[in-house]
Amino acid sequence: MDISLYFDPVSIDSLPIQDAESLTDRLLYNVLMYNPDEPLDIQEADIAIFGVPEVRNTYRNPSCSLAPDEIRGQFYQLYGWRKGVRIIDLGNLRLGNTVEDTYTAVAQVVSHLIENKVIPIILGGGNDIAFANYRAYELMERVANVVSIDSCFDLGNENMPIRSDAYVNKMVLQQPNFLLNYANIGYQSYMNSPESVGMMESLYFETYRVGLMRCNLEEVEPVVRNADMVSLDISAVRRPDAPGCPHNSSNGFYGEEICQIAKYVGLSDKLSSFGIYEYDPTLDYNHQTSQLIAHILWYFVEGFIFRQSDGNFKNKNDYRQFNISVTGALDEMVFFHSKKSGRWWVLVPMYQKDKEQVQYYYLPCSKRDYDLACEDKISDRWWRTYHKINQ
Repeated sequence: MDISLYFDPVSIDSLPIQDAESLTDRLLYNVLMYNPDEPLDIQEADIAIFGVPEVRNTYRNPSCSLAPDEIRGQFYQLYGWRKGVRIIDLGNLRLGNTVEDTYTAVAQVVSHLIENKVIPIILGGGNDIAFANYRAYELMERVANVVSIDSCFDLGNENMPIRSDAYVNKMVLQQPNFLLNYANIGYQSYMNSPESVGMMESLYFETYRVGLMRCNLEEVEPVVRNADMVSLDISAVRRPDAPGCPHNSSNGFYGEEICQIAKYVGLSDKLSSFGIYEYDPTLDYNHQTSQLIAHILWYFVEGFIFRQSDGNFKNKNDYRQFNISVTGALDEMVFFHSKKSGRWWVLVPMYQKDKEQVQYYYLPCSKRDYDLACEDKISDRWWRTYHKINQ
């Protein structure tokens, strides 16, 4: 892929940073800025950042096109990490003549990066770019688990054109379909119709109310550990902590909580792409939201640096195995506990039609799932996954 055909590079002088020359020990001078006049080996990077200032399908948020450089201005003023990580900033994507052209370009770039074992971080732009991100997995013909951190489901309907608040339905209906599972973290019931809640349940999708997650934030970890891509609509954060968004409310995640979630996302060995959307700099106060997003990015990268790589189960001696008989289960429930990271998995049987052999899906879970099994109960997480993969 010829990167120069897709991106307008970012120069340090164009970023909203004062006294940039004094920040030589900050990320500003420790992230490689793509320069079309110099050779680029994308495989030398671990993470690639790029902006997508696309707003033509954005619902009442046209100024989020200004977001990528505002976020960069705050992120690059931060100090780095004790361990090294190779980050490249590709610049801002050149928008297509149509929105569909932009979606296609995003999908091509993301798939190219993933195939070269580079994690893309997308700075939107509207939340509909998450749909373009998903299409990258279609290009690679890979099934994907998608997680959206959002106050709303953004379902839409089959007759409605794609929009930043109506794109999930397009993932579900897209053919051929590569969506294995979809999960929403942080939805607020009063911002979603009962019909949409019922539809999510009927599709066996995972939905987690913001209040439930805030009571036990560790329950977010197994959800994002199972994700191939995660999209964050900044409306999931409460307005007092993120005023630079027209769609959030007085409730939502606190700044510290969303940063912890971002670290969980980065820690996921499976995750291969991440996007942040719907930030409007014109609504921001004293760079409060762009600073928060910069911190979100920082914690995501810190999580990536400390990945444990214990989700492949190549050496069973690295895990403790627990077999538990539970009323209602077709067989014993089998749990694995990593000696390395302390994380949990549970086996979910997959029954193939006309085949007697049973395969097993290693589902990330929490100790709570194990504790429920010990109490002769089956967790909702296990049941949803069982019905989803055997329907």
